[in-house]
Parts: sequence; structure tokens; C-alpha cells
Amino acid sequence: MVGRLWFLVLMLFSVCIGISHASAGDINPIYRSCVNQCLSEGCIGDRCFDQCKVPSSTSSADSPWYLQKPLYVKWKQSGCLSDCRYHCMDHAETERQALGHNPVKYHGKWPFKRVIGLQEPVSVALSILNLLMHLCGWLSFSKLIYYKLPLKQNSTYYEYTTLWHIYAFLSMNSWFWSAVFHSRDVDFTEKLDYSSAVAVLGCSLTISLMRSFHVRVEAARVMVAAPLLAFTVTHILYLNFYKMDYGWNMQVCVVMAVAQLLVWAVWAGVTRHPSRLKLWFVVIAGGLAMLLEIYDFPPYEGFVDAHALWHAATVPLTYCWWSFIKDDAKFRTSDLVKKAK
Repeated sequence: MVGRLWFLVLMLFSVCIGISHASAGDINPIYRSCVNQCLSEGCIGDRCFDQCKVPSSTSSADSPWYLQKPLYVKWKQSGCLSDCRYHCMDHAETERQALGHNPVKYHGKWPFKRVIGLQEPVSVALSILNLLMHLCGWLSFSKLIYYKLPLKQNSTYYEYTTLWHIYAFLSMNSWFWSAVFHSRDVDFTEKLDYSSAVAVLGCSLTISLMRSFHVRVEAARVMVAAPLLAFTVTHILYLNFYKMDYGWNMQVCVVMAVAQLLVWAVWAGVTRHPSRLKLWFVVIAGGLAMLLEIYDFPPYEGFVDAHALWHAATVPLTYCWWSFIKDDAKFRTSDLVKKAK
């Protein structure tokens, strides 16, 4: 059942990848005319933008430090092109709404309403919440490992402690850049968001294989981790320095996500782990949550779309996941302590 579910998810993603990236909103002649006029004149009706009035031959970076704007002001001001696109989109959507038409995408994205300069405020808030959930889970895990469970002379009994530390760091890093990317979508933040997400997937796939197949010997761990690490790093370098291929990146991410969830699902079905029900819950609920990435719909009131709901769904899943990790640490430590005696 779970295998069929993930096969369906993979097929649906493959269909989505084949869809053209052209959006109905940004090919609208009225919208394009509005943007071009804004770029040339620096105004849309009575609204004008200071950053569009700066001569192209000058740059704020060339100005003396005492004339440059503070960083938080630069962060809120997304540049002439971004502001022109946003306000032309807002004007076009107001007219479409008056005519009873549904919202359309612009440059591959739904029209969102900005709040204090944040492009997708709900996704930003939920990304920060996910980061905090991982931080709390990691701190709770560390407290359990180092202060509550028995320790060996130079290390913990739990064989996967270091791997979960790495996973926690990469997860928090990923959610941090997710918050940054959703607050300001530029080339730099996009690459960091995509790269950090790939890094988490590569790490979690490695952990799933090592834990499910009970890989404890150092040489065997290297044999499992080395090819996965090499592929993950190569893919990240490809995205950053060769080509930002969205279709290929989606295929890579889906394959890695489905592979690790299938590994966990199979292991949960054959193991007698005392917390296997928590693992089943994370696997099945995680699969259902991924469907939100497929069922795309316009943002409600300009704020909440399917992607934001996916961010919301991952909050309780993160709590359950770290709960399983702590239970696994207790289970393995207890078993190893008994064998040591």
C-alpha cells in the first residue's frame, strides 16, 4: 500500500515536471506593458520607486559608506524590477478580481501579498517554526544522550549519535535558508535554499540506510556514505555553478525522498522496534503531506497556499520524528548496556 502511494506520488511529480514553466500572468500584454513602463519611468500611476530613478551608470556599492542605506533597508527594498513586477501584478489581479476571474501565476508563482517587505510571510513564519522544532528536538536529544543515558568512557553507546547531530545541523540550516528564500526570492537565496534541501535529503537517506540495515562497522559506513555524499555534493555543485535545472533537481529530490521513506517503511514493517508505530505515522503522514506539493491552488487571501500548508504539516511531523529518534537512542542504549554486562 505504501509502495503504491509513493509510486503514485513519483508519477504525479513526473507529470508536473513536464509542464511548461510559462505563466498566464507574465505573458499578459497589459502586465508586460506595465512593467516596461515602470522600469523606464520609475512609476506606476501615482506610485513611484526611488530605486528605479537611480542612473544605470551608478551603483550604491560605489557610494561612500556614509551614503549607503542600512542593511535592513536594503533587505526591505527588493529592487526596481521586483517592485515593478509586484505592483503591476497587484494592479492586474485587482482588475481580474473585479471582473470575477481567478488568480493566475506570474513568473511561476502565485500572487502573494507582502508584509513588511516579506514576499511570503506565512511560509517565512512556518519555516522559522520548523527550525525551532528541529532545534528543540536536537537539544532534547543531546540532553538525553549525554545526561540521562549511560555513557562509555569516550563516547555514547548509541551508534548513530554523530549522524543525528549532522542531520540536525543540516535541517536547521535548510529551514533557515527556506525562511530567507521565502522572504526575498533572488538568485542567491534560491540557490542556498535548494542546495540546503538537497543536503538534508542526502544525509537523511544515508541515515535511513545505515539504521535500517544496522550498519555499525566503520568501513561499511564509509562504503554506504561515500557514493551518496559524492552524488549529493556533485548535484549541489551542478545547481550552483553549471545550471539551475529545476526539472532535474525535482527528480533528484523526489527519488531521494521516496527512497528513504520506502526504506523506513519496509524496516518498520519487519522490525520489532518499540516505537515502530511512530515511524509508521511519520512515513504515512509525510507521504500525505507531500501531496500538498502536487495539489497546487492560489493563496487564500493572498497569504496561504499549498506550499505554506506543507510547511505547517511538517511542524508536528518534526516533533514526532525527534520523538522516534530519542526512543531509538533509549532502545539501542538499553540493548547495548545489557550486552556489555
